[in-house]
Amino acid sequence: MLEEILKTRFMVKQSMKAYKQDRVLSRMLDARQLGLKLIANVTFGYTSANFSGRMPCIEVGDSIVHKARETLERAIKLVNDTKKWGARVVYGDTDSMFVLLKGATKEQSFKIGQEIAEAVTATNPKPVKLKFEKVYLPCVLQTKKRYVGYMYETLEQKDPIFDAKGIETVRRDSCPAVSKILERSLKLLFETRDISLIKQYVQRQCMKLLEGKASIQDFIFAKEYRGSFSYKPGACVPALELTRKMLTYDRRSEPRVGERVPYVIIYGTPGVPLIQLVRRPVEVLQDPTLRLNATYYMTKQILPPLARIFSLIGIDVFSWYHELPRIQKATSSSRNEIEGRKGTISQYFTTLHCPVCDDLTQHGICSKSCCSHPQPRNSRVGT
Repeated sequence: MLEEILKTRFMVKQSMKAYKQDRVLSRMLDARQLGLKLIANVTFGYTSANFSGRMPCIEVGDSIVHKARETLERAIKLVNDTKKWGARVVYGDTDSMFVLLKGATKEQSFKIGQEIAEAVTATNPKPVKLKFEKVYLPCVLQTKKRYVGYMYETLEQKDPIFDAKGIETVRRDSCPAVSKILERSLKLLFETRDISLIKQYVQRQCMKLLEGKASIQDFIFAKEYRGSFSYKPGACVPALELTRKMLTYDRRSEPRVGERVPYVIIYGTPGVPLIQLVRRPVEVLQDPTLRLNATYYMTKQILPPLARIFSLIGIDVFSWYHELPRIQKATSSSRNEIEGRKGTISQYFTTLHCPVCDDLTQHGICSKSCCSHPQPRNSRVGT
């Protein structure tokens, strides 16, 4: 039963390679192979579930786990003991293994990889088969089920594919800026091997955020709303907090169950709980006194994933952030202060004075001398 399911899945995955250009068909085939995988997993799981299982037979489930582990350990020993390959297994999990070929070229890697697959298949009874899938050149193995690298699936393939599993570039629990900065940093590492270029890129992105020049779209979180009755009393969940605020204005504005609620984190007074700094993106766009919390985004969202990758090669990413100049931006009065005092006519018109020399201008900053002689970065006020 399992053999038929797995053979069908293998056939579907082979079809995916033939129809890579057709994105619609490729996505449909990918959904089918994933469905077959889940069917195989559930079939195995039912044999081990003695309470809710439809086919309870613990011996079958235990034998699958035991034989899979035994087969993997035997394959690892074979690879490590065969001196002519010069290979070493650096990671093995359930039904796959990563083999390190130190100093080998792409051509040598494909040749030795095929030999390893054939040798391991020959030592196992039918239908057990080890399939040689791909070559990573280069690759970063972070932890179990978390790795990234430039993937080559065939020897004729000239341009590699950026392939990531389990890291923030493919996860949806953070904002888009984390994925973009991490992916660009990894590509710079793979293509140039130059840490100074990566440092310049990361610091440039930090300065954009600190100076308020970054796009708000890249810093929006979107978490799933599970319904008002699905949370525990007193739960501090951003999606729930925003929903409560929206309901005070309009009872019809509650999101659907499963809908993703967008939000951002803003600056607040020191000591305020993080849940009170959650705002909808439209509020930040409409209120000029609200600013994205650059410190939170850098220290809690963007730098930790980078540190997990680059600490493997002895790089302290947080030191790059601490080297940056601290910027204190002048902000207008808070909304409460504006609402509490009488308005003046100047509040309803844009200023015509240059903020640097106070001369009249139509361009925000006068083109006479301020634009042609900008202030150096060191002259900014530090916090």
